[in-house]
Amino acid sequence: MRVVQKSFDTNNYLMQLFGGSIMEDNLARGGGFLLTCANGKTIFTPEEFSDEQRQFAETTEDFVRKELLPDLDKMEQQDFNLVVAKLRRCAELGLFLVDVPEDFGGLELDKVTSMLLAEKIAPAGSFSITYGGQTGIGLLPLVYYGTTDQKTRYLEKLTSGAWIGAYALTEPGSGSDALSARTTATLSADGRFYILNGVKQFITNARFADLFTIFAKIDGKHFSAFLVERGYDGFSIGDEEKKMGLKGSSTAQLFLDNVMVPVENLLGEPGKWHKIAFNVLNIGRLKLAATAGGMAKGAFAEAAGYATERKQFGRAIGEFGAIKEKLADMTAAIFASDSVVYRVAGMLDARIATLERGGEDYYERYQQAIEEYAIECAIAKVFCTDVLAGVVDEVVQVHGGYGYVSEYAAERYYRDERIQRIFEGTNEINRILIPTLLFRRAESGVFDLTANIEAARTEIKYGEVASCAGGLFPLEFKLLANLKTLFLKLLGAVNRSADTQEVLLAVADMSISIFVLESVLLRESKIFASSGAGRKELLESVLKVVAFEQASCFYLAAGRCSAYLLKGEAIIEQQLLASRLTAYPVEGLLEAKQRLAEAAKDSGKYFL
Repeated sequence: MRVVQKSFDTNNYLMQLFGGSIMEDNLARGGGFLLTCANGKTIFTPEEFSDEQRQFAETTEDFVRKELLPDLDKMEQQDFNLVVAKLRRCAELGLFLVDVPEDFGGLELDKVTSMLLAEKIAPAGSFSITYGGQTGIGLLPLVYYGTTDQKTRYLEKLTSGAWIGAYALTEPGSGSDALSARTTATLSADGRFYILNGVKQFITNARFADLFTIFAKIDGKHFSAFLVERGYDGFSIGDEEKKMGLKGSSTAQLFLDNVMVPVENLLGEPGKWHKIAFNVLNIGRLKLAATAGGMAKGAFAEAAGYATERKQFGRAIGEFGAIKEKLADMTAAIFASDSVVYRVAGMLDARIATLERGGEDYYERYQQAIEEYAIECAIAKVFCTDVLAGVVDEVVQVHGGYGYVSEYAAERYYRDERIQRIFEGTNEINRILIPTLLFRRAESGVFDLTANIEAARTEIKYGEVASCAGGLFPLEFKLLANLKTLFLKLLGAVNRSADTQEVLLAVADMSISIFVLESVLLRESKIFASSGAGRKELLESVLKVVAFEQASCFYLAAGRCSAYLLKGEAIIEQQLLASRLTAYPVEGLLEAKQRLAEAAKDSGKYFL
């Protein structure tokens, strides 16, 4: 019996959330957060999960706690029969159905629910990656681009757990540079098959997968995707990679030696690989961000509990300021990570809800709705995986020497984290993508960057930077307005065609700080009034820590950008301006951190 069942109308839910109606003209444009005032914006926040969403989350948490964590050591020893059994248990619970169309037995739920399940299964470590390989890149290419015949043949097998899916784009000589792939597909003389030859690298779920989405170049030119069954002649799987972490997941090479793939297994249009790869990656990046958040919460619980139990100098180490600061900083970072993930998921859901259902082009329009927020998906991936990296590092540090031995979960979290900044496009590639997409959208007329840059220059020239401040948090809203204005002024000095990746990375880091601060501000503005006195104190404390951190990060990125782009006195002038506009004269920062640390120790886990 499947525990997860669809029991609510997603569109009605979203309409209630966004004020009774969702019109496309009223929705945020991708990247537009950099150009508009934050005041008055409506975002989705975790506090607004529906009862059904909370039930899904509870089902997943129970499954992780009762059925995955007790067997995690066995799975870490690569007992893949056990891993597959656990995947099939996921199928019994309905956890493979969230993104699958109702016409094919799925639930077709909103992206918020999809991210919530990814977050809740994340503490299971390597199994969460196996699960993500099945529900994300294993399923979604077929859901979005498969023909009716392909979906009929394969979807039920995948959603039931009878078959496991995998995705094969990377090759030994091509990672981020996917177009340099050498795997070929040649049409057979009788026109019935594509004959595939090549090698694929780092394929998740390779050892036990049954259906692979494999990318190859037709006639060495037209990069395309194919649905390849495990049993096809000439198809073989290499040895397991000996990985640093995620040891319970399967990662291996695929070898294609004259593999004959029926022509009806071509996925999508010939030569249109980028539609499949990039659009699946957009959702994959957001899911990875949600997974990173869930892993961070699991790791944080280990640190919070240990800080209370471990005693040195006759006191619990959690009583020392050095440990308190770590607990506080981790708490604020995780809150920010959550704010970003569910804001972006809400943006996707709101835009998807405007689409007219049905028609052969539905999933094409669906993918365009997702692609609208490619910038925000990249930001979420970078920020949340960076947060996870910082959290697990501090978790090990809190444990001291014990964090370095495998008897403690801190060691596993540390190993499992590292790949997250490489998955779904390295964080460097995603950082470069952020300003690149921003420039492309400006060039295509989505918004007028030039006018916004000139307005920012004028504001700075006359010292009248407009504030988006409302009644709540005026200091932080003023800071946000300052960061946006400074960002646009610096952007005016960027020559997209000539400037180096180092410049683009600095621009991306400034963009990320703006989005993170705005997401936390908008979340707190929305939930503050309905919170109790104690929670209000904690929310104010989180905001102070996040604002201080993001102002500092922005200042460093702006300094790099100025040093890369300017010369002589102009550098000094820009540094002075950055110092003034990023200043955050917050009071009570230490007390705020101490308050968060005490709450973390009392709770023994992430508590917000």
